[in-house]
Amino acid sequence: MSGGDAKKLVRSPSGLRMVPEHRAARSPFGLDEPPWVPDKECPRCMQCDTKFDFITRKHHCRRCGRCFCDKCCSKKVPLPRMCFVDPVRQCAECALVSQKETEFYDKQLKVLMNGATFFVTLGTSDKSELMVCRLSNNQRYLVLDGDSHYEIEIIQISTVQILTEGFTPGGGNTRAVGMILQYKVPGSEEVMQMKFTAGEDFSCNKKLSAAWLAAMHKVSK
Repeated sequence: MSGGDAKKLVRSPSGLRMVPEHRAARSPFGLDEPPWVPDKECPRCMQCDTKFDFITRKHHCRRCGRCFCDKCCSKKVPLPRMCFVDPVRQCAECALVSQKETEFYDKQLKVLMNGATFFVTLGTSDKSELMVCRLSNNQRYLVLDGDSHYEIEIIQISTVQILTEGFTPGGGNTRAVGMILQYKVPGSEEVMQMKFTAGEDFSCNKKLSAAWLAAMHKVSK
């Protein structure tokens, strides 16, 4: 692990978190911990309106910071966007969102970091270059390697358009075959464009490329 990607274990009121040592190295998909609603401002559960007393205790949702009774905030769910080491207590609404995000972290992000091969065309050029495209380990850059080398910061990407084929007017299955990516050049207002096209050489390569493009589509959302 390079120094720029080093992580440290920190303890907050919400639990243990494994976070980057340097804030600049944070993943663009990360979230800050929310401030907790102060106990004195929360005499009742913010979901079911049950009054708190010595028996009915207050619990704070680690995702939204609001105050609930045990019944309304009993789920402990992974929260990778806040870098928690273990599953943490969340209200029902937040738990549903976090469960969907955990699937994204466990599946789509891993696909993107493993990478896939595409023919990449820069701007209006009529020449393309075969490149391996992957998400960096710290999730901050889209890295393209071939005869050339590019690193595009994820937060600079403005548009992701997935190209598909196989659609018919009467309906039918489509598959992702490419992508048009637009991004801003750091330090200027210039917008660059890249076109990614899946190779047609091996069927397994096409499946890998299609899975990578589908994951990229999830990232854009």
